[in-house]
Amino acid sequence: MSHVLHIDADEFESVVINSDKPVILDFYSEECPPCEVLAPIFEKMNEKYGEHIKFVKMQRQINRDFAKSINVTSSPTLLFYHNGIEVGHRLNGYMNKPQVRKAIEEVLGDVIPPVPMQNVDCDVIILGAGPAGLAAALYAARARLDVVVIDQSVPGGQAASTYHIANYPGTEGIITGRALTDNMRNQANMFGARIDDLKEVMSVEFVGKVKKVVTEDTTYRGKVAIVATGSVPRALPAEGGDEFKGRGVHYCATCDGAMYQGRKLIVVGGGSSAMEEAVFLTRFATEVYIVHRSDKFRAAAIEIEMAKSNPKIKFMTSTIIKKVHGQGHGIGSVELEDINTGATRDFAVDGIFVYIGNEPMTDMCSEEIELDNDRYIIADEDCKTNIPGVYVAGDIRSKPIRQVVTATADGAVAGIMAERYIRML
Repeated sequence: MSHVLHIDADEFESVVINSDKPVILDFYSEECPPCEVLAPIFEKMNEKYGEHIKFVKMQRQINRDFAKSINVTSSPTLLFYHNGIEVGHRLNGYMNKPQVRKAIEEVLGDVIPPVPMQNVDCDVIILGAGPAGLAAALYAARARLDVVVIDQSVPGGQAASTYHIANYPGTEGIITGRALTDNMRNQANMFGARIDDLKEVMSVEFVGKVKKVVTEDTTYRGKVAIVATGSVPRALPAEGGDEFKGRGVHYCATCDGAMYQGRKLIVVGGGSSAMEEAVFLTRFATEVYIVHRSDKFRAAAIEIEMAKSNPKIKFMTSTIIKKVHGQGHGIGSVELEDINTGATRDFAVDGIFVYIGNEPMTDMCSEEIELDNDRYIIADEDCKTNIPGVYVAGDIRSKPIRQVVTATADGAVAGIMAERYIRML
């Protein structure tokens, strides 16, 4: 197996441009949560495709001028090269294994032989290794059940990429999301739960006595299924939002905020993340404008007070971004609309950071499971779905409050209910 190569800008031509086989190049940064999520996926893909495509990494902070010269302004960013030219589509921001795999296979074509399938039988299958799934695994495993947790990414979920968590009971004030979820994973492992990460779920069957989940290389069968797949950040619903993703439109202040030293930024949203990240961005930017479609905020009072007390932060309420305008390699302005009057205006800005909520990851769920109008799974406080032996936990459940602590509470309930259901059988 070939190793992932780490290079600097002066090695780019010899290693990438003059390569005798295709190249996938990862521009990453230190202290970048999406980069930390991508790193094990990159290694896993190298194990599978390394004979056919060269895997290369370059630290963007050290090679910033070179990165800008090829229009890389966001971490992580994946580029693909073949015969000395860039091919395919760039990927940036939070990525999962299916996205990376599909991009690689578009470059390579169908050159990889199929992987032989394995079978795994267990008591409880848990989909998702975020706080809800890990808490469910802990409680079910402590009940001496055979538990397997399946995740398409790495354990921790969105919580693992949170810069800091200041409201989780039992922690000393503030803890990083990665440290908290690492503790959860270690607890689940300690009681015997098996965690299979970086698995691409191809299909599920929930109806019937045996619950089945099929990944790219394994068929899992269990008596109970717990769905804890969580949610993903909602994209900016503005013209140009997708086009300028990673080139002025961002979803991680920790990753990309340092690029905007002395610049003018917009933070979109009205929840806790928007307030916290706006305050964080004042370390770099001279001005930060919080744009929110309402005049009311979902964030806690103390978070709103911190933002309002910061002299660099200003608020634009009852306002949305209609269009993003490019300038050079990035953005130069946005078209703002007052939702009360319909009036629009052009507003000069250098970057946008988006925190407007999440969308549930229910695409992999079977059609028989009952969803609400927003595609969250319907269940009462007992976490039972409409399908016997199928439970739901965490942000994917239809409920009014979504926090790490409520996700772990759901996980505990689902784990206990799974044990009771199996005992009843």
